[in-house]
Amino acid sequence: MATDNSASSLTRTKYPTLLDAVLTIVLVFATSFWGDLWGNRGESPSYLASVVTSIGMTSSLFFRRSQPWLMLAFVCAFGGTQLILVPHPTWALAAVPIASYSMARMVQGIAARWLPLICGLGAVIGPLRWTAGISEKSEKIESTVALILLCLAWIVIPYLLGRRDQETAVAELERAEGARKRYESEVARQAEAERATETRVRNEIARELHDIVAHSLSVIVVQAEGGKALAKKHPDKAVDVLETIGETGREALVEMRRIVGVLRNGNDAEYAPSPGLADIGDLVKRAGSRVTLTERGTRPTLSAAVGLTIYRVTQEALTNVMKHSGSDARVSVGLRYEPSKVEVSIYDDGGEDKARPAEVSGTGYGIRGMRERVQAVGGKLNAGPLGAGWLVQAVIPVNRKG
Repeated sequence: MATDNSASSLTRTKYPTLLDAVLTIVLVFATSFWGDLWGNRGESPSYLASVVTSIGMTSSLFFRRSQPWLMLAFVCAFGGTQLILVPHPTWALAAVPIASYSMARMVQGIAARWLPLICGLGAVIGPLRWTAGISEKSEKIESTVALILLCLAWIVIPYLLGRRDQETAVAELERAEGARKRYESEVARQAEAERATETRVRNEIARELHDIVAHSLSVIVVQAEGGKALAKKHPDKAVDVLETIGETGREALVEMRRIVGVLRNGNDAEYAPSPGLADIGDLVKRAGSRVTLTERGTRPTLSAAVGLTIYRVTQEALTNVMKHSGSDARVSVGLRYEPSKVEVSIYDDGGEDKARPAEVSGTGYGIRGMRERVQAVGGKLNAGPLGAGWLVQAVIPVNRKG
């Protein structure tokens, strides 16, 4: 049967139904009332049968796009009736090549091959009927053979043209379908890439929030506990502790607002500057007097990503010290600047509490987050026990700003 694809490919004209109606009307009036090809018209006793069967054959072409099998049935039925009732060929045979082309063009697969078989039978029976009145044997044979060949060409050539056009249309549809699938695949790939980017950004934001909140709260808790004891012995010095707590809280709020601003606005021009190498001194100062900072070499001007990575690694390491080391643990932060790299080390001597976090295996946001940050800028990070204490060490290649 005709498929939707073949039907749509045949009806690409703007007004297919109107065109078929015009074609049918023209053929009905041009072929049905002129008698047979031998010039016999109204005086012939078979004239009425010729008119009726010719109208039936040509009017069936109106269905050539929508119902090609119905068209074929009408052409065969009225054409067969015409062969029986009319002894000579009529002008309505003009409908046969159009029907042959339309069937080949519209019907896909083996079903379309029935057309040349059915019409081929008519191409043999018709000439035998039309030459029955010829008495001369040789002339009859020549005329019959010539008419059979002519009728076969009248059927086969349009059929082959229709098959060719159908194959071309199917190939175009397959190319269009392939292009559509490739487009959908590309859209799906882009959507997947966007989801991956969104996930990566969420993870980065979660890591930023963890670094900011965990460190700031750890500093505030440590300072508050120390300030409580200090207030009993040296009330005047407790003010410094409260100032440190306030400053740490304010800076945490600024950092939180920066991240929320990024999420809300999505405009690079409105991003607040991220902390970097120059801010590590203040970070160490807020951690308290038990933390010291040592810098060796000339401080380079780094890219924002590298500077932020060094800052966050130092911040997270200090946070872990405050969480897991004894209150009397001494911490040393070392920054060593070389032309091609920056070495960062944070070591604490353990203090009274020798227990370490379960993050040695790299789980959680702490060590895992530091390692991910360092690897993202091409560096390496190691963390583990050293003597009675704990050492976090990172080597980060220099990516100079500009």
